Amino acid sequence: MPIWLPNHDEHRPGMIMDKTTEAILRYLGQDGRMTNAELAQRVGLSPSACLRRVRQLEQDGVIRGYRAIIDDRAREGATTVIVRIRLERQTEECLRRFEARVRTCPDVRECYLMTGDADYLLHVAARDAADYERIHNEELSRLPGVAQIQSNFTIRPVIRK
Repeated sequence: MPIWLPNHDEHRPGMIMDKTTEAILRYLGQDGRMTNAELAQRVGLSPSACLRRVRQLEQDGVIRGYRAIIDDRAREGATTVIVRIRLERQTEECLRRFEARVRTCPDVRECYLMTGDADYLLHVAARDAADYERIHNEELSRLPGVAQIQSNFTIRPVIRK
């Protein structure tokens, strides 16, 4: 069943999320450098119709950009550390302060607000255990409202998209 994606511009209609649009998003999510001609062939559209859909998805903010995904290990042998953060309180003000400050941490690659026993899940890149100790002491432990930090070093990626 198609889903209507509203456009925030009241003068322009949004886009219907159908199987073709979902396929476009799936293929671009796997390879954002895919040519429009190749994408059109894969989803069964003409190149012009495919390009119109992609541009509409970009305008509507469904596709927010394209980026290179860099393997952290390629950067001086970095490893990924998954960090669970629990805050002292979960008030709107505490969440806002934490989120504003974590955005400034250069070693935090991703941060997610969570349900469950952790308030936030962070993806941190560190060169080694000593570098992670520096990140823990200089960045993570200084984040406002932090009650508990639990860190897990990854062994290797199994799926990376």
